[in-house]
Amino acid sequence: MSFLQTITALDPEQLKQRIYAVTELEVQRVLAKRTLTVDDFPALISPAAAPSLERMAALSRKITRLRFGSVMKLYAPLYVSNECVNACLYCGFNVQNRLARVTLTRDEVLREAKAIHRLGFRHLLLVSGEAQNKVTLAYLVDIVRELTRLFAGISIEIYPMDCESYRSLVAAGVTGIAIYQETYDRSLYKALHAGPKADYDNRLDAIERAGQAGMRDLGIGALMGLTDFRVDMSCVAIHAAYLMKQFWKSQISISFPRIRAAAGSFVPAFCVSDRDLAQTVFALRLVLPDADLVLSTRERPAFRDGMADVGITRMSAGSRTSPGGYSLEEDSLEQFQIADTRTPEEVSNMLAAKNLEPVWKDFDRSFLFE
Repeated sequence: MSFLQTITALDPEQLKQRIYAVTELEVQRVLAKRTLTVDDFPALISPAAAPSLERMAALSRKITRLRFGSVMKLYAPLYVSNECVNACLYCGFNVQNRLARVTLTRDEVLREAKAIHRLGFRHLLLVSGEAQNKVTLAYLVDIVRELTRLFAGISIEIYPMDCESYRSLVAAGVTGIAIYQETYDRSLYKALHAGPKADYDNRLDAIERAGQAGMRDLGIGALMGLTDFRVDMSCVAIHAAYLMKQFWKSQISISFPRIRAAAGSFVPAFCVSDRDLAQTVFALRLVLPDADLVLSTRERPAFRDGMADVGITRMSAGSRTSPGGYSLEEDSLEQFQIADTRTPEEVSNMLAAKNLEPVWKDFDRSFLFE
């Protein structure tokens, strides 16, 4: 049974009622358990758990150190294109935003990649909008083959593809994927999206197609602020637990981007505070101790610094969210505004000051067996 069947059978209103019916006593009972499961997540994400945030943070830190040690994996995104055929209301790449658009040439991608490589990164995330006539499979395969000369890990955050296309990318050197459902609320999803991305089922199934194709890192998440984050993140937790069982050879990672300012005038329907986001991180760490939890430069430096030692295991640094942002200085459209503008060296120094080890490379292709 695919996760699509699981989420279709789930009643979001019933899930919401369960979350908001949790009492502080129930939270304490959950926190006293020796081993937690994803079934405990609604209690930990509930408003009733807010008074226990410090206890959750301490437990989250302990589990993170036990499972991941004192390391923090670092990566950088490389935006190859901001061209997109979708009209997603919340996104700066929305096709209706009449701003400068660009798709980098092969040589421009390599120039950007070399600039990122000089910063110390050995893990790269390729990002694009959804314009399949511009960012084709052949284009991606070509640049990935070149990028494997510079980077040990190459992930993609692009439009959904079929399993054979993902297999072609794996053969070229892609090691991971990040694809966010944005929201698991089907009716809201329909209202927010226009274009190919409006196909809820196709997007949700994409991560499983990538897993079947052999991706070693499978990343999911929800865009926090579109709806009640407690319900959406409960769906993320259920989704991650499902993927861990189905694709046990792959690392499962979870991101929780909060909506940030971008081109257009979209206003989030829900406010997600720093405490809300911190509670989400702690709750996920407690019920999914082996998941990589990812925090991007969308978040402010002070918040990222605080979360680095209590649950987060992967961070971006020195990010540019427009094509050519590292070396070409193109005046092109950004997907969103970054909040942490520190250099990779400054982020690395922050981590070292917290007795954490910045890890620029934690994988090599020689580890793979044919």
